[in-house]
Amino acid sequence: MRIVCISDTHERHDRIDLPDGDLLICAGDVTANGNVASLTRFARWMQRQPHAHKILIAGNHDYCFERDGASELRRSAPDVHYLQDSGVVIDGLRIWGSPWQPRFYDWAFNLDRGPQLAEKWALIPADTDVLITHGPPHGTLDLTPRGDRAGCEALAERLKDLRVRLHVFGHIHHSYGVVESEKRISVNASICDEHYVAAHKPIVVDTKLFQTEPSVPA
Repeated sequence: MRIVCISDTHERHDRIDLPDGDLLICAGDVTANGNVASLTRFARWMQRQPHAHKILIAGNHDYCFERDGASELRRSAPDVHYLQDSGVVIDGLRIWGSPWQPRFYDWAFNLDRGPQLAEKWALIPADTDVLITHGPPHGTLDLTPRGDRAGCEALAERLKDLRVRLHVFGHIHHSYGVVESEKRISVNASICDEHYVAAHKPIVVDTKLFQTEPSVPA
């Protein structure tokens, strides 16, 4: 399966040169300020894409999903799977999605570091193949421009107990890219840079070998 990964499009989705693939994953922040009209535009765009399967989770900008966003997505994009602490099986791949991240100001899907977030990560099934979260785990593609690690410690701990082969996220625009290990591929698929310019390309992963294509700048 050829998986195309994007995140943090922030209403710049029409500027993406989207590669072909079997599964399109978006790891949240499709809106700028969480209004339903912005979500509708993105949903209709995602619905039009030719990928056989499509998955979306919410991000900290996507306040609409704390209200009626899921209903609007079903109306505008019936072929898109919306995951919120839930999963789906596609061509044998067990996929789980969750929008939560450590508290940052008063954004959507914020929880305090520690037990609150650990409770959400405990819901991830042990046999998950592909994990989609909005934010990164602590220590992996989570560096801010100031050099701080913004990722979630509880998520990093939970990943130690999971067999996840591919982890897709965004949130920290500055750390766009791919990290590969023997255990898994981690993808920060943020399309926008720190200035909210659609400067980054989608990242493609082929599950046959679980190797990334060279679509990320050196």
